[in-house]
Amino acid sequence: MQGIPLLYKNMGQGGGARAQRLARMIFLNTAAWCMKPYQVLFVCMGNICRSPTAHGVFQSKVNALGWSARVVVDSAGTHNYHPGSPPDERSLAHATRRGYDLSSLRARHVRDADFETYDLILAMDGDNLALLQERCPPRHHGKLRLLTEFCQVHQSPVVPDPYYGGSQGFEHVLDLVEDACDGLVLFLQAGPVGATQR
Repeated sequence: MQGIPLLYKNMGQGGGARAQRLARMIFLNTAAWCMKPYQVLFVCMGNICRSPTAHGVFQSKVNALGWSARVVVDSAGTHNYHPGSPPDERSLAHATRRGYDLSSLRARHVRDADFETYDLILAMDGDNLALLQERCPPRHHGKLRLLTEFCQVHQSPVVPDPYYGGSQGFEHVLDLVEDACDGLVLFLQAGPVGATQR
C-alpha cells in the first residue's frame, strides 16, 4: 500500500485532469482490494449447535483483537433443517456460561455463492466436509478445511455433534472450538490479516 500513493501522484503529473481522474480511480480500486475483509464461514449440519458456537467464539476473538473491519465471520448448515432458527438452547446456555453471546445468530443453508464469497470454509466433521466438496466448484476446493486442523492442544479429527447427547457434549464442543479458534487467530496473524498490520 505504501507505493500506491506515489504511483497515484506520478501518474497524475503532466497528464491533465483526465490522467488525474484515471490515477485516482486506480488508487481507490487498489486500496479497496487491499483492504478487502478476510471472510470465514463455519459449517455443520443444521447450523444450530456446532457452527453457531464456532461463529460466536471466533467473532468474540475477532472483536477483542480489533479485527472487526478486517475479518467477516458467518456460519451455515449443509442441510436446510432449521432456516431462520436461533441456536439450540443448550448451545446458547453453555456458550453464555463462557461469555459468548449467540443470541443474534440465525440458522441458514449453505449457498452456492458462499464458495465464491468466503476465503475459508471450515467444516465441523468429515461428513459435512464431503458434502461441501460435492457442491463446491473445483477452483475453490482449497478453501475447504476441517476446523480441528487448527487445534493447538486437543487432538480430535472432528468437532462431534452434541445434539443427541448430554451437557458434557456441549462443553466438549466449546473446548475444541476455543482451541481451534485460537489456532485460527494465529493462522490469520501469520497470513492474510497480519499482513495488513505490517
